[in-house]
Amino acid sequence: MSSPIIFYDIPSTLSANAWSPNTWKTRYALNIKGVPYKTVWVEYPDIEALAKKIGAPPTGAKDDGSPSYTLPIINDPNTGKVVSDSFLIAEYLDATYPAGNTLFPPGTKALIEAFEAGVVGGIGSILPLQLALSCYILNPSSEKYFRETREAKFGKKIEEFSPAGTHRDADWAKGKEGLAAVDGWLSKNGGGKFVMGNTVSYADGILGGWLTWVKIMNKGSAAGKDFAAWHGGRWGTYLTNLQPFAAVL
Repeated sequence: MSSPIIFYDIPSTLSANAWSPNTWKTRYALNIKGVPYKTVWVEYPDIEALAKKIGAPPTGAKDDGSPSYTLPIINDPNTGKVVSDSFLIAEYLDATYPAGNTLFPPGTKALIEAFEAGVVGGIGSILPLQLALSCYILNPSSEKYFRETREAKFGKKIEEFSPAGTHRDADWAKGKEGLAAVDGWLSKNGGGKFVMGNTVSYADGILGGWLTWVKIMNKGSAAGKDFAAWHGGRWGTYLTNLQPFAAVL
């Protein structure tokens, strides 16, 4: 029997811990594949040291040109491979563990990558609010790191990212308009539960990851209830259909 893959994620003060859209994409991918894994929780300030220790490649560069290390990362004890970046992790899982569901059905990889760009573009107006809300559910060391880095990047206080009132209302309205395009795409899938009809794939890891973040950050709020009901209840129903693949292990 193979050993479980080690999946590194960012903890929070929430009961389920998991919250980040990028790590949720990998969690969905692991659960869709049915590959045994276990989660190791890493606070933001500790990510770079961990990545260097286990040999995880950087996923970009900082403003000063030095390597940037982010989660998700997986460490597979069965192959000795350490992989960073949610899309690359999904590719690795399909190549290394061909049994079970296929994350990238033949010929779909480029389309799935383009699909993510469309999803992120669609919800772009509410990303500042999502970032602000995320800051408030982090543990102290991560909250400090998150606040400092995001405020430096955007040149404003977290509280100014999407202030309550007409500004935030407009952000939500633009998000609803943006997701209308994604709703239109899904309406062409033959009435199936997932992006590709009744075939679950990494496209669902992507869409599920971003929408789960929105759902978690707005749980119990009027905005969260409205979001679930947008486009004929599309998004609330969609996330319910993904629940079999949403376990936090």
